[in-house]
Amino acid sequence: MATERLSMRKIRDVLRLKWTQGCSHRQIYRATGVSVATVSETASRAQRAGLDWPLVEQLSDEDLERRLYPAAPGPGAPRPWPDPAHLHLELKRPGVTLRLLHIEYLEKHPDGYGYTQFCEHYKQWLGRRPLSMRQTHRGGEKLFVDYAGQKPSLTDPATGQRTQVELFVAVLGASNLTYAEASRSQQSPDWIHSHIRALEYLGGVPQAIVPDQLKSGVAHSHRYEPGIQRTYHEMAQHYGTIILPARPQHPRDKAKVEVGVLIAERWILARLRHQTFFCLDELNQRIFELCEELNQRQMRRYGKSRRQLFEELDRPALRPLPASRFSYGEWKYAKVNIDYHIEADHHYYSVPHRLVQEQVEVRLSAMTVEVFHRGQRVASHQRSAHRAHHTTVPEHMPKAHQQHLSWTPSRLTHWAATMGPGVEQLVRAILAERPHPEQGYRSCLGIMRLEKLYGKDRLDAACRRALLAQARSYRHVESILKAGLDRMEPAQAPASTSVPTPHDNIRGRTYYR
Repeated sequence: MATERLSMRKIRDVLRLKWTQGCSHRQIYRATGVSVATVSETASRAQRAGLDWPLVEQLSDEDLERRLYPAAPGPGAPRPWPDPAHLHLELKRPGVTLRLLHIEYLEKHPDGYGYTQFCEHYKQWLGRRPLSMRQTHRGGEKLFVDYAGQKPSLTDPATGQRTQVELFVAVLGASNLTYAEASRSQQSPDWIHSHIRALEYLGGVPQAIVPDQLKSGVAHSHRYEPGIQRTYHEMAQHYGTIILPARPQHPRDKAKVEVGVLIAERWILARLRHQTFFCLDELNQRIFELCEELNQRQMRRYGKSRRQLFEELDRPALRPLPASRFSYGEWKYAKVNIDYHIEADHHYYSVPHRLVQEQVEVRLSAMTVEVFHRGQRVASHQRSAHRAHHTTVPEHMPKAHQQHLSWTPSRLTHWAATMGPGVEQLVRAILAERPHPEQGYRSCLGIMRLEKLYGKDRLDAACRRALLAQARSYRHVESILKAGLDRMEPAQAPASTSVPTPHDNIRGRTYYR
């Protein structure tokens, strides 16, 4: 059914009532007298032209008419289609939408296609691309990480034996900038340090990191709520990003790195097949050179290199690196022993004595050992490589133990000398006969306490009597004092005679002649 051509004033009234008042087409007909069919046609034209009410208010009558009723192209002058590759590239920029791109397209080509055909043209182009490349990635949004299936190798210079190593690959979603490096294994230390070097190579931090559900990164694999490995999560917190593991058996979630790994295998590993490397640093130096060459190569689809797209799209959107580099640490659980120490890597570290028998978390880095209780750090020590030794902070000890710790062998013997020669001789004997001097501290401190009860003279006499009896302990000295034996002269041994007493059982030397 034919519709009437409205004046610009009527068109503005129709669009205002529809967009600002939310009136139905029949309500607009009753208010303006414009037929329902004409109202519908006018609204459709405005939608195809990508108009909205704020824009209509700004346009002059001539511009509004040109947008709504573009001149039909004459023979041999087809309307220009938008460049879908340019649209795809622009959509990677934060805040850019298809509606905005259509408005910019019409500013250059006023007789261009409406919004519906504009979008359909882009969707058809997008549908002809490989399935794994259909995601749209914003600048600085995601970094995809994974290990390559193919592996480089190192050669032992002595034996010639070849050992395979891993190839870590990281790809930015918007620019496809690629980072690759070789590592000894896929274990957590290598996994974390590869991430650190990748972020330093980028010079910034993306909003999210997308790994596969590898054990080094994902402790508990799950489609909806995967459990992130503790150190991996800690690294993400340090750099101000998040971990978004790809869903199991969903390769499209990490299509960027799937393609990035394939490109790395073709453009990096394939070129290393005739080269021999004897150390990891030498191998990584060559990988870095090939990686830079790959990032500088122009991509046919965009007419720009990965490095150029990175400078345009990703670098402005990346968050700055933190002031300090992440320090790798492994976590473990431990129970505080009755001596207020925990065991970590065959060494014993003290914690506050109030935590005896409590469960704590221990973080072991290259240089430090930190102990946490209910999320709060309660102890920090320099890491020690001495097996079966103790590292003790005096403040962690009970007061009685702290006082005991303040005594040394020299201080004990100096005190003993002030009490008398017998006390000094006994203290030295106690300290000397123990395998370790600290084992005699408690006996010496007990003897020191006896002086307050019995005085110096009695203590010295008791110590002399204990030495004669070869009873070198606090318990014997205490018994002597309690029984008053220190006041008695020690019994003298009977004088020996050179003539033996006659007896029938004594044969004498002549018996054996």
